Amino acid sequence: MLGGGRMRIGVAVGDLRGPVTADELARQVRRAAECGLSSVWASQAFGWDALTALAVAGVQVPEIELGTAVVPIPQRHPLVLAGQALSVQAATSNRLTLGIGAGISMMVTNMFGLPADRPAARMREYLSVLRPLLRGEAVSHQGQTLTAAGQVAVAGTTPPPVLLAALAPAMLRVAGELADGTVTWMTGPRTLADHIVPSITKAAEAAGRPAPRVVAGLLVSVTNDEHRVRGRIAEQFGLAGQVPEYRAILDRERATGPQDVVIVGDETQVERQLRQLYDAGVTDFLAAPFGGPEEQDRTIEWIAAQAKRHAS
Repeated sequence: MLGGGRMRIGVAVGDLRGPVTADELARQVRRAAECGLSSVWASQAFGWDALTALAVAGVQVPEIELGTAVVPIPQRHPLVLAGQALSVQAATSNRLTLGIGAGISMMVTNMFGLPADRPAARMREYLSVLRPLLRGEAVSHQGQTLTAAGQVAVAGTTPPPVLLAALAPAMLRVAGELADGTVTWMTGPRTLADHIVPSITKAAEAAGRPAPRVVAGLLVSVTNDEHRVRGRIAEQFGLAGQVPEYRAILDRERATGPQDVVIVGDETQVERQLRQLYDAGVTDFLAAPFGGPEEQDRTIEWIAAQAKRHAS
């Protein structure tokens, strides 16, 4: 599958897979760890707070990496987010990878009444404050889009790696220069290979930073009825394809909708699609199992078998 190399495989947990209780959330994380998957990732939507979810489940399951994919930053001042992230670090023995993003502009403005203009400039300034705070340093910043003065100290913590959701060229430059990599959603192999990976890698190299981590999140289903599953995905996720941020990336991929940028098919087909991600330069595949419990179980079992086979 991985052409002699290795692509780490993690799995989405929590609301992205359907409504969950605290017990079910912990079960999902525990199963991922027992299956040998490298990481679990919680998204921020309209249910569980992603960082709280990882703290609740992570304290019950040792060792596995815990990631957010992603936490929108407009609603969280960097002093607040740094405190939350370091609290998760303290609770989980420093296993957090903090994925952040600018948020969907329509949601930022319509739901929260916050500005969403100049997202790359805002993110650049935000990261210039957040990274020192995560290191426990005091900040005193009065900028064009942000004011912050203070310090966050949580004993026994190390600063978590920071990944940035980045699709547009300007945001990819910010990710390469100031973050440790990127995390994408609904982004296909052509766009990853021709746009995401080379853009962020070039920016990181120019800034003298290490090779960036590229985490590609996609819905995945190991199934014998590919056509039906793609149809269900089109029904459930079709509105996402109309969001300008995602519509732009779907157009770049020449996809009509989310159903065209998912990993779906039988075992042979899914293996071929995973190879495309590896060939594109993806370092981590974030699998979001689609369907009911039995469908998700089949997918996770097969994905876990691939992770174990290629980790050796």
